[in-house]
Amino acid sequence: MITYKNILYCTDFSEDAEIALYHAVDLAKRHGARLHVLHCPHSTLRYMPTETDEGAPAGEFTDVTPELIAKLLAELKARYAGKLEGLKDVSWQVMTGTPFVEILRYVRENDIDLVVMGAVGASGQEDTHYGSTVEQVSRRCPCHVMAIRNPEKTYTL
Repeated sequence: MITYKNILYCTDFSEDAEIALYHAVDLAKRHGARLHVLHCPHSTLRYMPTETDEGAPAGEFTDVTPELIAKLLAELKARYAGKLEGLKDVSWQVMTGTPFVEILRYVRENDIDLVVMGAVGASGQEDTHYGSTVEQVSRRCPCHVMAIRNPEKTYTL
């Protein structure tokens, strides 16, 4: 039987990522694994806030600063901490850069056994089977990758 000790849940706050969270939590509980929660905004230099971010208008780029990283980390914890009940070991991380590159870096640096992520991300490419980030991660990742599909969406090849 495969045993997972370090499970990485990657989120871009998309619908598929939200669904993937439940699978990541379930697997972490069943295996007694540490759950790593990672959010990676798409740019190393600039970040485009959404309408839910305070302090910067939606659609206008802002510099990625240590203060912004701290704010995103607080938002990540506020959004997900209540959904992680029963887990004893959780780590939180916000990394900036190209998402698949940063995910792969995190996997290697933290001995991740399993990556759990949504099949299609925030870009909303609903006419594809998998998003570009999950495709790149699954092709290059040294561990298992679980891409969770939204059962209410129709995907085409």
